[in-house]
Amino acid sequence: MTGSQPTPLFERITLIGTGLIGSSLARVVRRDGLAGHITVTARSQATLDTMTDLGLADAATLDAAEAARNADLVVLCTPLGAYEGIARTIAPALKPGAIVSDVGSCKNVMFTDVAPHLPSGVHMVPAHPVAGTEHSGPEAGFAELFEGRWCILTPGPDSNEDAVARVAELWRRCAMDVEIMTADHHDQVLAITSHLPHLIAYSIVGTANDLEDDLKKEVFKFSASGFRDFTRIAASDPVMWRDIFLKNSDAVLDVLGRFTEDLTSLQRAIRRGEGDKLEDHFTRTRAIRRGVLDAKQE
Repeated sequence: MTGSQPTPLFERITLIGTGLIGSSLARVVRRDGLAGHITVTARSQATLDTMTDLGLADAATLDAAEAARNADLVVLCTPLGAYEGIARTIAPALKPGAIVSDVGSCKNVMFTDVAPHLPSGVHMVPAHPVAGTEHSGPEAGFAELFEGRWCILTPGPDSNEDAVARVAELWRRCAMDVEIMTADHHDQVLAITSHLPHLIAYSIVGTANDLEDDLKKEVFKFSASGFRDFTRIAASDPVMWRDIFLKNSDAVLDVLGRFTEDLTSLQRAIRRGEGDKLEDHFTRTRAIRRGVLDAKQE
């Protein structure tokens, strides 16, 4: 039995940046006919050639403004530090009614670095598909990356409702659940659920890397699941995470201060041999694991 092709959500989509998230989104858009035309732009011709070879681009150019021209939806899929420069570059090329969105792990940056440069009549809908792996590059993408995960939208109070609804539907078609919240709230939540764990992972793996060579070899050889998991997290894109910590510094520093206080308390309990305090703390934190499982975020 054959059916008609689904009506595209957007006639023309432009992806600026084609790493894990961008290339995974391109795969879903291509597979499910969510756009009539996909244009991609990136910093290197090799990356564009890869996207073309993978069949994920109808057009590819190093010129971001040219890529954004006539697009119905432009999605920023680059490190956060590149946002402002991209916004300045593409702004003159954006047509009235176009939607500019993104996939970044911080959302206030869209209001500080992107919104001021967008022309009147262009709609901004910040988005964060909360999904990923430690791998990067267009080859790392896969269409199933988003399935069963959350996508958080953080529209401003004056955001166009139709634009928000269309971006939400795009991510729902990627098999994601969609949540809407303010950018401030998003950045506070992600500071504890994502940004702090990555900072800790980078710190722990960095500590291991600074050990004497003989001891370091033993650490690698006998890595248990805890350290092994930290190395996976710490293998994430360093430029992306540099920008996340710089762009979400207030929320990260706040939660890092709380973490430091808790760590000092545990350090004191260990030094004083206060086993009851350690056991009480470990017992209470077990409930967090149950909450993660209940939320189906295993």
